[in-house]
Amino acid sequence: MKRISDQMEDLLNRQMTREAYQAQVYLAYGAWAEANSFPGIATFLYGHMQEEREHMFKILKYILDRGGEVKVEALNAAPACPTNIGDCLQHILQHEIENSKQIDKIVRLAHDESDWATFNFGQWFVQEQIEEETLINGVIDKYNLASTQIGGNHNLYEFDKDLASASQEATTARDETLE
Repeated sequence: MKRISDQMEDLLNRQMTREAYQAQVYLAYGAWAEANSFPGIATFLYGHMQEEREHMFKILKYILDRGGEVKVEALNAAPACPTNIGDCLQHILQHEIENSKQIDKIVRLAHDESDWATFNFGQWFVQEQIEEETLINGVIDKYNLASTQIGGNHNLYEFDKDLASASQEATTARDETLE
């Protein structure tokens, strides 16, 4: 029995495709970073590629669990390779911000429809997007510090090494404690 509206099913399917596209972007940018001798940045981006694939699968399973029909569609090609690391990070941030806006549409529709199951499901993605934007903003801050100080090339090398072992998650205000 289908337990989501046709409109919600459509939004969820579009988000599933968007998550797959995001994975393609991270894959393309990771390959670009690796080809340009930044294996740490590549590792970071490849990790996010896998995370986006997991998000896609969560949505797929949710649609099926709610009796909906999954529609797997063709993906657009990833955008052109970035011109430098700063450009790469800014593009990623913009993709994450756009993704947040689309998640908000799902949550807003779930609220309007009193679809509390989807509203609850969507909250996980809302939190995930807060973490993603916080994480990428933090990476951009580190990049800006590394690239604008004396000895920028050495600092970029150190930045790249940091990203090789960087967490794929960020701490948000929701997670903070005084302890």
